Amino acid sequence: MDLGITDRVALVHGAGGGLGGAAARRLAAEGAVVAVADVRADAAERTAEAIRDGGGRALSLAWDLGDLSVIDANVTRVEAELGPVDILVNNTGGPPPAAVLGTPSTVWADHFRSMVLSVVAIADRVVPHMRERGWGRVVTSASSGVVVPIPNLGLSNSLRSALLGWSKTLAREVGRAGVTANVVVPGRIGTGRVRALDESRAEREGRSADQVAEESIASIPVGRYGDPAEFAAVVAFLASAPASYVTGSLVRVDGGLIPSI
Repeated sequence: MDLGITDRVALVHGAGGGLGGAAARRLAAEGAVVAVADVRADAAERTAEAIRDGGGRALSLAWDLGDLSVIDANVTRVEAELGPVDILVNNTGGPPPAAVLGTPSTVWADHFRSMVLSVVAIADRVVPHMRERGWGRVVTSASSGVVVPIPNLGLSNSLRSALLGWSKTLAREVGRAGVTANVVVPGRIGTGRVRALDESRAEREGRSADQVAEESIASIPVGRYGDPAEFAAVVAFLASAPASYVTGSLVRVDGGLIPSI
């Protein structure tokens, strides 16, 4: 299928590895020009190099989502070197495991800034130009915890849930201008983040990480953890021209893990 995004400019956050890196590489493989942003400059450049080695165009940026003051300068650089942003992939780092009760307010505030306010502010910077051009895609990565809260991930469950309401509202505001906004919910995908969560749970429960992973896999109908490339394929479709009638949606990429309809 021709996704119709050749030469479209995509800005992908958290693209130094894991889900964001896979999304950046897939969008590039579909012909998009990609701005690869990550808090780790070296990781962002590795993804950008992989895209260039594959014949694509990419710009790497060191970008700390917790610092809202750099948004305008970073987007301006993307616009100057690649062009106006057509596709925005919001992929923020996961907060540490924590209970809802007893987590200091300063921790809540820090992660709210990097996980929620950054997404809102970056969209405020790029989406008006999408509206003017009559085409745009906003894809936001969340977590299965926004559907079924995950124990001991209070920060993630709560803060990512805020993005659901934001994305749904945005979809209604910009739909007539040819701009879509959707949320992708990954389940247990084989990334460093999931391995770290398995290890954290194993330590809390006095078990091995392999035992925790085996238990998790047993709860997934397809019987395995997902591959980041499978997540990236869904992101690429939602960013595509054929997906023009898909907006305001929450799309699960979880191997059937989430038990609710």
